[in-house]
Parts: sequence; structure tokens; C-alpha cells
Amino acid sequence: MKSLKTRIVWSYMLLIFLVVCVLGGLFFTLIWNYYYGSAQSSVKQRAVSALTMHGRSLASLKVHDQAEYMLQYMAEGDIRLQLLDNTGEIRIDSDGFADRAQYSTPDVRTALGGMPGTWQGVDPYYGVRVTSVTIPVFNDKRVVSMLRYSASLEQVDDMVSRLLQMSAIVAAAVVLLFLALSLWMTQRIVRPIRELTRAARYMAEGDWTRRAVKRSDDEIGQLAETFNAMVVELNKREKLKNDFISSISHELRTPLTSIKGWSETLKEGEPGEDAEDLSLGLNIISRETDRLSGLVEDLLDFSKLSAGSMELHSEMLDLNSPVKETVHQLAVREEKTGVKLTASLGKGPILVYGDANRLKQVIINLIDNAFKFTPSGGTIRISTTVNADLSYALLTVADTGSGIEREDLPHVTERFYKAKTGQGGSGLGLAICKEITELHGGELNVDSEHGAGTVVTVKLPISRHPE
Repeated sequence: MKSLKTRIVWSYMLLIFLVVCVLGGLFFTLIWNYYYGSAQSSVKQRAVSALTMHGRSLASLKVHDQAEYMLQYMAEGDIRLQLLDNTGEIRIDSDGFADRAQYSTPDVRTALGGMPGTWQGVDPYYGVRVTSVTIPVFNDKRVVSMLRYSASLEQVDDMVSRLLQMSAIVAAAVVLLFLALSLWMTQRIVRPIRELTRAARYMAEGDWTRRAVKRSDDEIGQLAETFNAMVVELNKREKLKNDFISSISHELRTPLTSIKGWSETLKEGEPGEDAEDLSLGLNIISRETDRLSGLVEDLLDFSKLSAGSMELHSEMLDLNSPVKETVHQLAVREEKTGVKLTASLGKGPILVYGDANRLKQVIINLIDNAFKFTPSGGTIRISTTVNADLSYALLTVADTGSGIEREDLPHVTERFYKAKTGQGGSGLGLAICKEITELHGGELNVDSEHGAGTVVTVKLPISRHPE
């Protein structure tokens, strides 16, 4: 598997190589056109000027007379001048020699056709690279001879070669520079990622103390911050889970111990034993069984909510109905707890679209919590009303109990969270109430002050029911 660093470096190198190739090609083209084009243009200009000055004189002479004329009036400078006949054979050159040689290069063939011709290449007789221009000399529209101007490209080749060598060195230096820069940049990118990977590996092995180091304010730095925040949250969840397991184990063990103890006591008792003890034992068994059942129901609801599989059997209903039923059902606890339960229901039906059983579960949990934390002589008030713009129904459960500490208040609706109140429970009640409320499209808010009681408000959307 190729590492991210290798892939980034290869990507940079491919990009730089392509850029260098394109720019090198453009530079080579410019150099080539400038130097070789200038050399050919200079020779061509010399040939055209000579033809303009001597064309008429040459046209009136025979070929051997043209040779003498050329040597006398036209041979000068560092450009080689050759007089060719209409077959391409050399009659004389600017050095005064007449080699028995015949040219068939492209410039000569073009001139034989009546047009000036140009060519660059190795001269077939002198063996050097030249740029040549051949122009025809006419007599009565017939090519009788040709003037071939040629200049050596040795100096031009040397200059172009040196420029290309320098360009290659510069290109190699640029590639090496960008290679070093790409290695440095990828190291800056990959290093924090490797640290994140290492920290994640340690976490996977159970070391939750590891943290990522934020080295910059870019996206990777934000990733490190997010990773650290995730670790903190996972630590918190892990602690809550461990506390929950410890708490739920205790909550399950206590009623099971009571049930087991009283069951053995009643089993070993003599027939006709005191009916009061029998009634007490059965009451304790019944109460602890209900407590166990409530814990199991909380765990089942939590499992459904976590898996997103809780289904609502919604229908149009009057919110006052489940509130009435719940108040009548739990009013029997007034005598036992010494806490007064009162209800104030809104006038007329308050129509909401929801699951009556789940809403009743929310109301029972809220009232049960209020009874649990309200001392004897206190009051629990439950009320229903509609907000000013008739868009939400409000269900309020207020008590005069012990209230909630300021540091615990933001967390009381979190799963497994249990405030340090000394009261038992799974730590799931309010979390389940909140999630059921949100499944109905509503909100659950808790307002409390330590020692002054608690107010829980459930807000549900009003259903617009046609007349």
C-alpha cells in the first residue's frame, strides 16, 4: 500500500515535470526560431538584395560570363556564393573554384521550378551544417542558372547547444527544488495525520489518555481539535456507561435480594403464621417486582430509541385525556408520600397528533420523578394550556421538591446521567421522556433551582383539526 506521502510527492513531481516539459518545449521553440530563423533570414535578405542589384546584368549573360561577373562584383563577405547551372551543377563559387558537383537539395529543386528556395542541413559536399537560399536567374522566362547563398551554422549550433544545456540544468534544479519542497510540504501534512493515527491506535488498545497535538490552524488542526473533543466525549460516555452499569447492577440487586429473602422467609414459614408478616412480605415482593419491571421497561425503551426502532401509533387526541388518567392513577400516592398532587387542565380539547400510551409514559415519568424528590408536605402541580399563537400545547409538571444542582441541570436529560441526590434509578427516565417528546415533534425543557423545586415543560405542536 502506497502511503499518502508517496502519492502526494508523485503527484507534485508529475505536475512539475509536465510544467517543465511544456515550458522547456516553448523555450526550445523560441530559441530555435530566433537563432536559426535569424540566420536564414539574413542569408535570404542577402540573396534578395544581390538579385535586385545584379539580376538584369546576370540575365543578359551566358553562364560562363555570369561566373566571371559573380566573381568580380558579387563575391564578398562570409557567406558562400555558388553559381549553379540549370541542372544544379556548380560552375563557380565565391572562392573561385568550380568543383564538378551537382546539388539536388530542396532549395535547388525549388529554384529549378522558378521560385526562391531555402534549406537547412548538412552540405553534401562540404560536410558542415549550413542554411542556404537558392534563387533562379531567368532569361526569357527560362531558368538559365541559379545563385546559391549558404552560411555555416556552426556558431549558431554551438550557441543553441549551450543555451539548451543551461536550460536543462535549470530545469533539473527546478525539479529538485520542487521535490524538496514537496517532501517538506507532505511531511507537514502527513506528520499530524500519523500522530492522529497513533493516538487512535492507542485508544483502540484502551489508552484513553492520548491526545492529538494541534500544530496549525488549518483543516488538519481542526481535525486534531475535533479528535480531542471526541476523546473527551468518549471518556465521558465511558464513565457514564460504567456508572450506569454499576448503578443498574445495584438497582437490580436490591429488589432481587428483597424478593429472594422474603420468598425464602415465606417458604420456610409455618402454616398459619402471622397474617401480618405474610401480607408485608407479599407487598414487598409485589413492590420490588414492579420496580424491576420499571427498570426493564426503561432499558427496553432505551434500546429501541438507540436503534431508532421505536414506533408511534399516532392518532388525533385531546392532551387533557392522558393527563386526567395519569393524575387519577397516581393520586393514590398522596396519602403514602404526604405530597399533594393537583391538576389544572386547559379549557376545551387540546388536540395533538400523537401516541396516547407514549405520552402517558412521559407524564407518568415526570410525576414519578416529582414524587421521588418532593418531601412530605410538598405540592406537585400539573397543568395544560395553549401558547398565545395557538401553535403549541404546553404540559407543565412543577414541584416544590429539592430541585437540581446548577452543575447537574444541563445534563439531567442525557442518557445514563444521574445527579448526586442519593436516590436510585436507571438515569434513563428524563432521557426517554425527551426522546419521546422529540419523536412527536416537540421539546422538553427542565428549569430548576436547588432547594426551590423543579419545573418540567413539554411543548407539543397543536394539530389543526377541521370542523
